[in-house]
Formats: sequence, C-alpha cells, structure tokens
Amino acid sequence: MAHQATPVRRARLGRALGPEPTTVSGAVLLLPGGDEVSARRPFALLATASVLGLGRRLARAGHGEGLVTHVVHYRYRGWNGSEAHPAQDAAWAADEVVRRHGDVPVCLVGMGMGGRAALHAAGHPAVNSALALSPWLPEDDVAASPEPVKQLVGRRVLIVHGTNDERTDPELSFRLAARAKKANRDICRFEVHADGHGLHQYRSEVHALAEDFVMGTLFGRPLSRPVEDALAAPPPLGLRMPLAAGFGRSLRR
Repeated sequence: MAHQATPVRRARLGRALGPEPTTVSGAVLLLPGGDEVSARRPFALLATASVLGLGRRLARAGHGEGLVTHVVHYRYRGWNGSEAHPAQDAAWAADEVVRRHGDVPVCLVGMGMGGRAALHAAGHPAVNSALALSPWLPEDDVAASPEPVKQLVGRRVLIVHGTNDERTDPELSFRLAARAKKANRDICRFEVHADGHGLHQYRSEVHALAEDFVMGTLFGRPLSRPVEDALAAPPPLGLRMPLAAGFGRSLRR
C-alpha cells in the first residue's frame, strides 16, 4: 500500500475583520504570540485571542480609509530557532496582500512572539511600519548574532512594553530599540508602567496608541503629540516614553 505524502503546511490569512472595504488602500497584518520551540500547529482560537480586540478596533477606525485587517495564521506554533517560522509567515502574508490588492502599504502588528516576527519581517518592500507589543526577544548571547535591525531602516517602528512584564523582558526591547535608533530615527518605544505582558490594565490606552500610530503611518493622519515627541526625542527619552493614563481621550493637539 502506497504511503500518502505528508501535506505541506501553509500559512494563511484569516478572514478580514469587519466589512472589507470596496477599495483597499492599506493593510494591517496581525501576528499572534506563540512558543519558543514547537512544531505543532497553533490553536487557532487561543493564538488569535491576544490580537483580535485590537484588530477589530483598527478595522473600524480605518474602514473609511480603505483599511483591510487580517490575522496571520502560522504554520507552526514555535519560533524554532534560525527557522524563524513566524517571520517567514509574516513575509508571505505581505506578499499575499500585494497579490490580492496591489501596491498598498502594510503595517505589521505583533504581540509577544508576533512582535519579534513583525520586527524581523519589516524589511519586506510592502511594509512601511511595524508595531511590536510586549515583544519576545532572545537574551543577549555573545555566541549568537544579535537581533537584526538593518531591516527597520526606512520604516516607522513603535514598541510598547509593560514594565511589570514577567514573560518577555522589557529591558531587552529597550536595548533593541536603542540599537535600532542608531540606524533609524523613526523608532520609538512606550512603557506602560505597572502593566504586565498582556497589557490588560491599560488596554484602552494601548489600543488608542496603536490606532494613532497605524492610521498615521498607513494613511498620513497627523500623529498625536506624544508619538511625535517620542519619535523626535533622543535616546533614552524617546525609548522610555511613559504611556499616560487616559491616553486616547484627547489625542490631537
């Protein structure tokens, strides 16, 4: 009896969140978290839960501008060392957006491991911005190559991290941002004081900050004053910008 070939796993885009605009003029790709090492398939509902709320908010905010928002469903649950499977899947998803919608700008929005994937895949030609929430980054290791930052040149980058995150070290995202800032001034980082990995305590402020950044980078809306100040400030000020309680109630100057 002939053995059946093992099917090749493929990444895929989830259905567009909210009504898909008639004409697409920008895209957000949501990159969920995952595990450091795992060859298993992600659990769809668990994997996407961390990004769905934000994704729905962005879809509503950008619908009139022609924004389409998709969750990227990975092939594997793990990052898996040098394979960096989620980063590969993010780049594939950007290719898929171009195939479906043409030359539209893409913002990568990732949580945890997905934040690392967003930063890695930001060099894709269609990507103009990346937002990393509580990104999981490897510990500094003199025997390993440092996290790449050259791919961030020419992109706007926002990192958001809770100071009480016990799952992904906020100091590592600060160090990465400091290295990246030397090559790209369009990077900033906000700290959410006393919040943890899921950024639940200040969810509304984090989502408002994300909306401000995404709508500004994709569609040219004026950025809020705190984001402009963070981008303009020299390190470390612009990389340790506190996210004020109530951010979003009065975003504009």
